[in-house]
Amino acid sequence: MSLLDHLSAKLNALSAQSLTRSLRRADDGTAPRQRINGRELLMFCSNDYLGLAAEGAIAEAMAEGARLWGGGSGASPLVSGHSAAHEAVTDTLARWYAPHIPHARAIGFCTGYMANLAVVTALGDEHTEIFSEQLNHASLIDAARLAKAKVTRYDHADVAGLRELLATSTARVKLIVTDAVFSMDGDLAPVPALLALAEEFDAWLIVDDAHGFGVLGERGRGSLEHFSLHSERLILVGTLGKAAGLAGAFVAAHATIVDYLLQAARNFIFSTASPPAIEHALLASFALIEGPLGVARRANLVALQAQLRDGLMALITRHPRLGWSLTDSATPIQPLIVGGNAEVMRLSAALEAAGLRVPGIRPPTVAAGTARLRITLCGTHTAADVDELLTALERAAADQERAA
Repeated sequence: MSLLDHLSAKLNALSAQSLTRSLRRADDGTAPRQRINGRELLMFCSNDYLGLAAEGAIAEAMAEGARLWGGGSGASPLVSGHSAAHEAVTDTLARWYAPHIPHARAIGFCTGYMANLAVVTALGDEHTEIFSEQLNHASLIDAARLAKAKVTRYDHADVAGLRELLATSTARVKLIVTDAVFSMDGDLAPVPALLALAEEFDAWLIVDDAHGFGVLGERGRGSLEHFSLHSERLILVGTLGKAAGLAGAFVAAHATIVDYLLQAARNFIFSTASPPAIEHALLASFALIEGPLGVARRANLVALQAQLRDGLMALITRHPRLGWSLTDSATPIQPLIVGGNAEVMRLSAALEAAGLRVPGIRPPTVAAGTARLRITLCGTHTAADVDELLTALERAAADQERAA
């Protein structure tokens, strides 16, 4: 069998299971209403939780950064790519997390995926055991696979089970690795309890705050602020391409850990640094996240979450035969569990026909039998937008019941 025949057979198998993915073309910038393949849709699928990607101040800061710094950075950070703009970003983040992590420093990466690969593989050597949460993001799973450490998985949010695993571990170094907000369910990890276990069993806690940064906490500093945590055992990974509205990522940790990442994190050493214009714009984003605009949009998110959940619960009650359900989410990620792959894709298509984009999420991203609409809210959505989504879902649910 040739390679093309082999791949064609695999593609046909994906299609038979309703698992085929495809690209859609955005014709303008991300926003609650966006032109996709030439048609305006009401979008409930972006991770731009505060709506900063379309904020004028961000665009102006990007333009100013380009005028100051030009285009690319030209080299890896350790050669010549580390600019004053990069340093201003990491210095700001170190100040943000100093109340939570003693002797905090920060180091930047081009993407959250790269940051997770870097920190887990650099720290996960042959003397280490990694305790990985069952529902961790793919980047953390891949990082654990690439690390030289022993990897032990614990069940989702199972603090008691993790305690038993830690108690029997003989590893010299123990790393607990978890998402803060789980990207497909929207629920929060029991981070305070995990930190307590880290302190009890001489372990370290790596927290991927990709979906908490900018959203959680009074000033939007994420899960550490939300839970009022303080410990040198915290290692925080944050993503700047979601609520921050731009691109990039960082690790904030004790200075010794960051110093070691500078020497050992291959994703940092061997990657061209991010464009300094983006770093310049991130400083504007941080000011917006902490300022009145960020406060207002986080408050709007909380109100929209309550409106959406109330509406979805009423919908589920009216149509019990469909078997739909919600997760226990108190974040802008509000999944509607549908079940089958074909069923969720039909529902997504019905919404798109009504002018809304809510993608269906299927295995392997989620477990078999739990395909879902991953509804995400943005601080620039309105109550009318949520009503429009609920109305379209009601019509689709009624249609599916009649067809059943």
